[in-house]
Amino acid sequence: MNAHEQGMPLPYVAEPHAIEAADVLAGLEVDRTRGLTGEEAARRLAIFGPNALRRRQRASVLGVLVDQFKSPIVFLLLGAAALSIGFGETVEFLAIIAVLAINTAIGFTTEIRAVRSMEALRELTSRSALVRRNGTVATMSAEKLVPGDIVIVDAGDVLAADMRLVESSNLSVDESALTGESLPVSKTVKPVSADTVLADRSCMLFKGCAVTGGTGEAVVTGTGMNTELGRITRLVEEATPDRSPLERQLALLSRHLIWLTLAVTALVAIAGIAAGQDMALMIKSAVALAVAAIPEGLPIVATLALARGMLRMARHNALIEHLSAVETLGATTVILTDKTGTLTENRMHVDRVVTATGEIAFDRHTGSFLLDGRPIEPAAKSDIGLLLRNAALCNNATLGDNRDASTGDPMEIALLELAASGGVRREELLARYPETCEHAFDVHTRMMATVHEDGDRFLVAVKGAPEAVLEVVTDVANGDGTLPFDREQRRHWATVCEVLAMQGLRLLAVAGKPAQDLDEPVYHDLTLYGIVGFQDPPRSDVPGAIADAQRAGIAVVMVTGDHAATAQHISKSVGLTGIGHLEAIVGRDLKPYEEMTEEDKDAARAARVFARVDPEQKLSLIRLHQDAGEVVAMTGDGVNDAPALQQADIGIAMGLRGTQVAREASDLVLRDDAFSTIIHAVREGRVIYTNIRRFTTYLLSCNLSEILIVGMAVLAGLPLPLLPLQILFLNLVTDVFPAFALGTIEADRNVLARPPRPPSEPILARGQWIAIVTHGISIAGVTLAALGLALYQFGLDGDGVTTMCFYTLALAQLWHVFNMRNWRSNLLSSEVTRNHYVWLAIGFCIAVLAVADLQPQVSDALRLAPLGVEAWLSVIGLSVVPVLLRELAAIGMRLNRRHHARAGR
Repeated sequence: MNAHEQGMPLPYVAEPHAIEAADVLAGLEVDRTRGLTGEEAARRLAIFGPNALRRRQRASVLGVLVDQFKSPIVFLLLGAAALSIGFGETVEFLAIIAVLAINTAIGFTTEIRAVRSMEALRELTSRSALVRRNGTVATMSAEKLVPGDIVIVDAGDVLAADMRLVESSNLSVDESALTGESLPVSKTVKPVSADTVLADRSCMLFKGCAVTGGTGEAVVTGTGMNTELGRITRLVEEATPDRSPLERQLALLSRHLIWLTLAVTALVAIAGIAAGQDMALMIKSAVALAVAAIPEGLPIVATLALARGMLRMARHNALIEHLSAVETLGATTVILTDKTGTLTENRMHVDRVVTATGEIAFDRHTGSFLLDGRPIEPAAKSDIGLLLRNAALCNNATLGDNRDASTGDPMEIALLELAASGGVRREELLARYPETCEHAFDVHTRMMATVHEDGDRFLVAVKGAPEAVLEVVTDVANGDGTLPFDREQRRHWATVCEVLAMQGLRLLAVAGKPAQDLDEPVYHDLTLYGIVGFQDPPRSDVPGAIADAQRAGIAVVMVTGDHAATAQHISKSVGLTGIGHLEAIVGRDLKPYEEMTEEDKDAARAARVFARVDPEQKLSLIRLHQDAGEVVAMTGDGVNDAPALQQADIGIAMGLRGTQVAREASDLVLRDDAFSTIIHAVREGRVIYTNIRRFTTYLLSCNLSEILIVGMAVLAGLPLPLLPLQILFLNLVTDVFPAFALGTIEADRNVLARPPRPPSEPILARGQWIAIVTHGISIAGVTLAALGLALYQFGLDGDGVTTMCFYTLALAQLWHVFNMRNWRSNLLSSEVTRNHYVWLAIGFCIAVLAVADLQPQVSDALRLAPLGVEAWLSVIGLSVVPVLLRELAAIGMRLNRRHHARAGR
């Protein structure tokens, strides 16, 4: 297929990995020895554009501000404000506007800080490249690269474009961020078949990957959005995450409140007019009912609870960008996680060494060697001692004071750590055995050798792929001597390699020999010292975190671009899978989502390990679980994870090792890269949801009581017991502070022992609605009783009647906070009474009520009249009745439960 058929401007080469380097150069119309001319490069730059990816637009202050108003409850408040100003109730209008301002300020301040923190993490450093143009090599900005440019690459470079190799000298590249492959990949100029997966295209270099060793020359084949990195960026843009579960549930609740407000207001107004009530009174009653039906404090309390959760998560190294994402974590039912750098350290370590003596485990934490569980000390002339010597000599890495200070190939660093633990140091060895020459690793021989002076002779040290080394050995070191490498020995060592490979280990064979002169072939008549098995070890916190997730009813699924054997081994070592679990599903066996049968989908949902998957397949797996009603969290750190992070309900990126693209696509960044931090965040999310449900029940039961009080009084032809401004005062003062205190209640210790709530479950389920109705009736009942006492016992009228009803309702709603405890807890010792914020809120609200009574300006605005001692005693006595009724009901439920428990024995 040519460039025009692909819709690409010329010059362009389709599938450059599948054709010879010379044909790629010819297709791109470039002379390798001279490169492009300046004029041709400028022409191509105009055609293809700068070599840059599209970046997400920086969040504007105005955009974050507007987002605070995208809530149906906010629309309700705006409607109530319009209704108030329409009826000439200016004070009520200003009070509602004040509510909106407070809520907006809290949400805006918290979210803009989070957004700016996330943007600070996403800053990209500028890149440059060494390019040959007009026959001259010069360093230029990566953005100016065009297809056809000849680029010289060296160890330490970060590749600035997609390129086809035209020359390679022991070149290796770390592609873990793009493919999930945990080890550096050896590169060669030899083409591969057209259908080769991205991770196995050994003749290609990809934008964003790092060169770990060797040198080479390559021709640019793709820039900007036409690179593999650009393709992934496009997938990120196409991923369409849904609204969070909390946003969906709040929207549903708000719709219900809209209809409730309209229905109640219309019903009472029509009934009152039909009963002959005064039209002005009915208008005032309609305003009071509208104000009573809307939980003005709900958006403030919800925003404060989410903001507090965001701050608590930040203290646990979890940085959230959007407030609603805090609660989404608590609803998570499936976590899809990358392997490299997320479950593992993304650092190679020696796991074990096999010599003729036996299999020797290496404990990298203590630096000890264990043979059959017993510590051993490697002797210099033993097979393990000779292996350590040659592994350190045949090595180009440098061992620093710590792992981060070491330089070189990860496997070579691991070999130096192994040797150092056995008392063998490369610097001391080189002083004794000076290096004479090196035969660099070659992709054809798959071996590397170094030759060293050893007195009047020479010492050859070799390491390489086991299958390559085993072909050229003639002896095996056995203790202090050797054994002939006969057919039985060959079969034995082949079995050893097979078993180790099945355990997910990467293998290197170490061999060597004495040599008489430098002309002697290095890869002949070698003595095998042993096989070294490497692994990218699991992070220490991961097994416990996965156990916690499983205990919490969350399915954890590994999705990696690494090999199946490696993925399977890691999954077992961290407790993700065990004996009897299905084998890993390999990407090539995973059908496209559109072609899956129901049986295929069920099998994919049941699987716990996926290997060799590409970004599109990760997207399909997320959609597969989302279609089944799951709330999906996706963790990752690589570029290849970004589309899935964007598509997931909650995308979680690593902050230390995570790529800029992964961070940009995520909702949450782990600043410590610890998988266990996710479990802390899940716990916090569950606590927040429980508290949101708790204070929502509290607020709506208070609002329902106000509706019942006003509605029943109007329908009964009684004086209006509460004025609109009094209701608004209660909703904004005596309701909000206790409700926020309820939002700070700590979780019980079993919060992670329960399964996630069903994603379809509303904030207010049947149990919560029953509680709202019963509590609303009891609070309304005592307030109407106060109305009756005011009219018929104390002979009050006008402001005196509304004052007695106002204080009875205010105190009843304050004590109502104690009804929000679990029915298993008693009144005096519960999760509510143990929370000091509850007592602070109650104390503050009582002080506010006292000010309202004693401060003339406030009492005049609220139209509060003085009450006598008998009236105050009645107010206090009536206000505690709902709490006593709730405690009697709880005692009855506890006794009934004990009775059934005894009967079941």
